[in-house]
Amino acid sequence: MAISEIKLPAGVRAHDFVSPALLAEALAGKVAEQLRSAIEQRGVASLVVSGGRSPVMFFQCLARQSLDWSRVAISLADERWVPVEHADSNAGLLKRYLLVGAVAKANFIGLYQTTATQEEAAQKADEALGELPAIDVLVLGMGDDGHTASLFPASPDLEAALRLDNPRRCVPMLAPSVPHQRLSMSRALLATARFPVLSIQGAGKLATLRTALEGDLVAEMPVRAFLHSPLDIYWCP
Repeated sequence: MAISEIKLPAGVRAHDFVSPALLAEALAGKVAEQLRSAIEQRGVASLVVSGGRSPVMFFQCLARQSLDWSRVAISLADERWVPVEHADSNAGLLKRYLLVGAVAKANFIGLYQTTATQEEAAQKADEALGELPAIDVLVLGMGDDGHTASLFPASPDLEAALRLDNPRRCVPMLAPSVPHQRLSMSRALLATARFPVLSIQGAGKLATLRTALEGDLVAEMPVRAFLHSPLDIYWCP
């Protein structure tokens, strides 16, 4: 089974690859192309990426792309509320694999804030994201439960986080199945991306995507909020 065999909504484009390495290289090339175009048109570009283990190869490929990184702002779709030095920090992951070499010249806007409470951290991250230019490229992942960014099913703050009229750029979230509290860009902010991508790997994620496409209750599988045009889906076994 390949993603090209699944019926997708009109305007959603599928890209199948035979290996993670080929997916990472192709996605890095496309993202760099979009960022170059944004720089040519507006003088600056912005990129929002997701953390976790899957994107590491993509980050390494993207770091080798040639463009004026000093004109690029980079941020995260979500973050664990842990210090950058923590092994589970998405910002720490980017610093190791993406924000290296020429990419270190990019303006990185992190979400983690050292505060007394998670809500205070979300408020400070919200203020920091006010410096982020309009999102040119967004690369999302997806969990087996249908979450994307840190928009988790059954999270207490999910309803507010999914509201398209929510003025918040960053919201505090709880991942019911994992130990860390999260900070996540709101659906309202994520939905503004000019070129959104969903990057997934493995038969399990393909099955989750198929399930998500068969229903329409966004709170049940928050990735459904983004399964419409414009969207490019990159998949490999």
